[in-house]
Amino acid sequence: MDRQLSDISSGRLYIVSTPIGNVEDITLRAIRILGEVDLIAAEDTRHTARLLAYHHINTALISCHDYNERERAAGLIEKMKQGASVALVSDAGTPSVSDPGYVLVREAIASGISAIPIPGVSAAITALSVSGLPTDAFVFIGFLSKQKTKRSGQIESLKREEKTVIIYESPHRVVALIEEILNIAGDRQAAFAREMTKTYEEFIRGRLSEILEKLKARAAIKGECVLIVGGCDKESSGVSPELITQEIQTRLRSGERVSEISKDISKQYALPKKLIYEEALTLQNRNGAN
Repeated sequence: MDRQLSDISSGRLYIVSTPIGNVEDITLRAIRILGEVDLIAAEDTRHTARLLAYHHINTALISCHDYNERERAAGLIEKMKQGASVALVSDAGTPSVSDPGYVLVREAIASGISAIPIPGVSAAITALSVSGLPTDAFVFIGFLSKQKTKRSGQIESLKREEKTVIIYESPHRVVALIEEILNIAGDRQAAFAREMTKTYEEFIRGRLSEILEKLKARAAIKGECVLIVGGCDKESSGVSPELITQEIQTRLRSGERVSEISKDISKQYALPKKLIYEEALTLQNRNGAN
């Protein structure tokens, strides 16, 4: 294997991956690069300062985040044109992957500055590797839109997506996200990861409905979350919730018992029996109140 004596050259931008939780998850090369460059552009200088202190690195820091990246890029590019070497880091993982950095990298390349990757951890790949879902082909979405209409459209496209899908979400919105995926794209195999590489690291695997049931039973969910959703294959029902509701209503009106309805429909569409039972019971009670 090759090892360059020194990667550092004047006027270059180094995109450096940093740990997503465990401070030891950083490469030897990344530590060396961070110690040798002239300047480190960081998403949060306070956060990165703690990482640098742990590894006894004293390189100067400058902020580069979502709110100042366009403005900051011009100044950093000018410094690199004058010969400075700059490392770009985000708070966790690989810069510009659902994190700040894309604008600076794009502008640097457009200005003729070499962009050099210093590879390492990525939350998306880390979660995918232990998901138990197919990894030969996958789609990385990152964070879905906060705008309901746009987000619903993004989820709608998952109905026909055959590849494994990787989604980032915050802990206070992840339950609502899973509910929305269930309602639009149907139930399917999935994996949920949070606090990866940290003390309270957790993985939940199963169908979306099963993961949802476990998460809804909690008073609170903490830590950034990654949701891995299996592609639409013969194991996924692919049936719309509206169709299920309509079928339950029809069978309730014909006088069938809730237990029989839930047993038959769950078997027919490969859906959790408990999920169908609860929906049938809700509809039965609603019908009785009318």
